[in-house]
Amino acid sequence: MSVRDPATLRDAATVILVRRDGPQPAVLMGMRGANAAFMPSKYVFPGGAVDAEDRDVELAGLADPITMARLELEPRPESDTEARQLLVAALRELSEETGLLIGAPGKSRMTGYAEAGLVPDASALHYVFRAITPPGRPRRFDARFFLADAAHLVVDPDDFSRACDELSHLHWVPVSEARALHLPFITEVVLAECAGLIAAAGDGPLGAPASVPFFDNREARSRFLQIGDAA
Repeated sequence: MSVRDPATLRDAATVILVRRDGPQPAVLMGMRGANAAFMPSKYVFPGGAVDAEDRDVELAGLADPITMARLELEPRPESDTEARQLLVAALRELSEETGLLIGAPGKSRMTGYAEAGLVPDASALHYVFRAITPPGRPRRFDARFFLADAAHLVVDPDDFSRACDELSHLHWVPVSEARALHLPFITEVVLAECAGLIAAAGDGPLGAPASVPFFDNREARSRFLQIGDAA
């Protein structure tokens, strides 16, 4: 059996969950372990690599049409990951790392959702950022970041009792204070982008951004572009 090279570029999905029921918006973050191969001891958003099994998981709803269309843009020729698979991975990682669920009543094979009698629902996810890890790192990901309102959670947003131990110190961090944490560079960039989207939404619903920033580090020379920019 072949063994995957840890530095092989893998598709991944991350969720920036924002809570707006307090005096100021807050995002959910946790700290990776000191011995983690990727971003040790850094505060990050819940997320991780896409699994092959994600392809077979049913969703109660897809993301907004703009998100679905943009997820198909700028494909990597060697990747066969589908847009829907990225949404499943985002909700699965959120469930595994935090115990929090966004779903609708029904039957699912996904851990966490199955026990709760729910089917994962991606209709609250908005594609807001993409970044590829630069060469030379011990782990490399082609990560898509999704912004979601915590109002869509179907469980207590303060109950992390079902979370695995991959992230510690899980807590809601005011957006204005989050940059003071020990963050990876790309997390700082994503946080700044999301802070602007949250502020622009005000008390209204979160939605798809005008375009999706993409830090493309497939090669030694970085490339920056905007996905879905009508201009």
